[in-house]
Amino acid sequence: MAVIAALGGAHTAVPAIAQANSSAVADPQRWPARGHAAALDSAIEKQIDALIARMSLEQKVGQIIQADIASATPEDVRRYHLGSILNGGNSTPTGEYNAPASKWLEAADAYYAASMKPQGDLPRIPVIWGSDAVHGHNNIVGATLFPHNIGLGAANDPDLMRRIGEVTAIEMRVTGLDWTFAPTLAVVRDDRWGRTYEGFGETPEIATSYAAPLIEGLQGKLGDDDWLRGSHIVATAKHFLGDGGTAGGKDQGDARIDEGRLRDVFSPPYLPAIDAGVQSIMVSFSSWNGAKMHGNASLLTGIVKDRWNFSGFLVGDWNGHGQVEGCTVTNCAQSVIAGLDMYMAPDSWKGLYENTLANARSGALPPARLDDAVRRILRVKFRAGLFEAGKPSSRPYAGEFERLGSADHRAIAREAVRKSLVLLKNQDGILPLDPAAKVLVAGDGADNLTKQTGGWTLTWQGTDTKRTDFPNAQSIWEGIEAEVTDAGGSATLSPDGSYGERPDVAIVVFGEDPYAEFQGDRPDVGYDDARSLALLRSFRAAGIPTVSVFLSGRAMWVNPLLNASDAFVAAWLPGTEGGGVADGLFGKSEFTGRLSYSWPRSSDQTNVNLGDADYNPLFAYGYGLTTAEDGSLDQLPEERASAAPTDENMLFSGGRVGTGRQLLIGSPGALATNPAPDLITAQGADRNAQEDAVRLRWSGSGRAAVAIAQESGMDLTRQANGGLALELEFKVDKAPTADVNLLMTCGEECGGGFPVRALLTTTAETGRWTRASFPLNCFVQAGVDMSGVDAPLMLVTDGQLDLTLASARIMSPTGEQLSCK
Repeated sequence: MAVIAALGGAHTAVPAIAQANSSAVADPQRWPARGHAAALDSAIEKQIDALIARMSLEQKVGQIIQADIASATPEDVRRYHLGSILNGGNSTPTGEYNAPASKWLEAADAYYAASMKPQGDLPRIPVIWGSDAVHGHNNIVGATLFPHNIGLGAANDPDLMRRIGEVTAIEMRVTGLDWTFAPTLAVVRDDRWGRTYEGFGETPEIATSYAAPLIEGLQGKLGDDDWLRGSHIVATAKHFLGDGGTAGGKDQGDARIDEGRLRDVFSPPYLPAIDAGVQSIMVSFSSWNGAKMHGNASLLTGIVKDRWNFSGFLVGDWNGHGQVEGCTVTNCAQSVIAGLDMYMAPDSWKGLYENTLANARSGALPPARLDDAVRRILRVKFRAGLFEAGKPSSRPYAGEFERLGSADHRAIAREAVRKSLVLLKNQDGILPLDPAAKVLVAGDGADNLTKQTGGWTLTWQGTDTKRTDFPNAQSIWEGIEAEVTDAGGSATLSPDGSYGERPDVAIVVFGEDPYAEFQGDRPDVGYDDARSLALLRSFRAAGIPTVSVFLSGRAMWVNPLLNASDAFVAAWLPGTEGGGVADGLFGKSEFTGRLSYSWPRSSDQTNVNLGDADYNPLFAYGYGLTTAEDGSLDQLPEERASAAPTDENMLFSGGRVGTGRQLLIGSPGALATNPAPDLITAQGADRNAQEDAVRLRWSGSGRAAVAIAQESGMDLTRQANGGLALELEFKVDKAPTADVNLLMTCGEECGGGFPVRALLTTTAETGRWTRASFPLNCFVQAGVDMSGVDAPLMLVTDGQLDLTLASARIMSPTGEQLSCK
């Protein structure tokens, strides 16, 4: 897929050192000092001295760049001396989201072997592989998946965290991986943030108590012989700093707070993490008072390295360096000068390598700073024993695939689920339930491991997975069924709530669909689910007691659903052990979970936090019932305080364009809502329902276009930086007779895109519905200013074409992924 700059040339920023806003310069003397938690080993430092003396400049530059396995081959690692690779949320060794564990181990061996191939007199330096194992080894089919951090925060059990870290490390070792991008130590102050579930709570206390035991579970205990070795791996504290405090809960946004608040609210968890010997710290996408963290020398160098004496390395987040003022994703000496040690450059690594090498040769990147970054990376590799460990498949636990989802690992995960459950309502003591009763289990979340496990599960957004992708798992329904059957009762699964024989009780499982990062950002915290509400009300009208199990990545306004339920359990995103939910419902364990996030009183109460002057939540921080307590709840107001949110990433679906957008047709310079039958027509078409698609016919009598446009430009910068794509679902009934361009526009004389005639011709030959993903980053390369996109979709051709469009969305790619080339 060749990139074309259709409506103007691409703009390239000239690198320059950005001057930090004075309100975004930290004073180290106002921050607590630390000693060398991981003391320097003189023997290792001498080895590093000798190694750096032998390294070429090309090797040094390669060491500070991390590439994604979707964009870099083992041969690239060898040729460019890359120091690290990662697998992004949608990257796997085979290209399939559910690649078997054995393929991960094979890939680990291949990348390691490439890094260790002799290259003349140059030293051989092993590559290190980073992976987002954020709730277990969540990229691997069959792995043990724990509750996401929001649930673990409700458990408030530091010893449990240590054991979770130990299990995660072992399961990563099984597949040959040696570095996790976890734990997240964010303190979340606005629940609209799409990463809320990655935080343990709204105050620093739980994350601070968890940091050391979780890191020691992952890495081992500082000073022990197996620290970073054997059953342990390298951990990462992230995202430094303040990413849970951005204005409006906007991901990759700006924390507009004073230095004292940044220090006192957001930094405390990092201190025990460093004391426990964490070896890497990931820098946040976000800004502090307008200055991007990836370029803030006062924090990265002044605080982390100089004030806290951190001796590991600072790694960037996904192309985060490209957001620093004056930088692009392929040229940013500023970020390393500020203190970054390893760029995360998943798909930009080659251009970044070339420009960084040029900057190193010219002195724009000072030699001493480059050598220090290299030293820090090598130090961690030496500490982790990578130079003598051999290929990943020869290391401890490698290839022992039976350990993935083993019984003892799952037992810890089930314990975590039990401890994470928070009982919010228990009218008339309906819980615990009698397992010998007739139990009806309803709701779209009851037998739904995709919904139960949430984001960062096999795919980045956690979507498009199947039951067979979870061979070592138990859905909530399966856990309930086992419990009831063992007790002699009867359990019936009925997602829509229909039943023949009247049940004694109905359990309804529902909640948020999976999401990750900014895909989960919301304008409010109101939960809207007409189907589940109607189901609960129908049971109540029939006099059937109802228990709601709510799956969510944040505390949400659910007043109508609370009113319609006799009992209400916040189960968060529990992972693979649905039996843990059954344990609580049927009294095998008491409800001990307590809210680590205040529960909102209204749909617009988005940033209610303990300690606020006007603190007035529905359920306060620390709230949680036991079944022995009075769990009655008065009728709650059901009026929404804010309008139901819209999905800004939905361009076209169900036969309609998204809110605030129009479908325009005609000549490219005179698009209108009115049909232009001489050039192009648009009419409703059926796919799965009546007129849930639109059929577009180009006559071939002149240049014509169809566009989805909006009056004001939308900012797709984050989406492009985050690896999202324009995904179309369509069918071609008549192949194009001339070239066709797929474009985005950003105002007059601004835009770009791709020729797609070959794709449409191939699709016409099959006659089938097709889903294709066009990476947003490719539109950037084509010259689109992603900060002001006014037409996120335009198709233009001079010839004939007959195409039916079913959907268009900005999303994590799931269909055929097309490259920029």
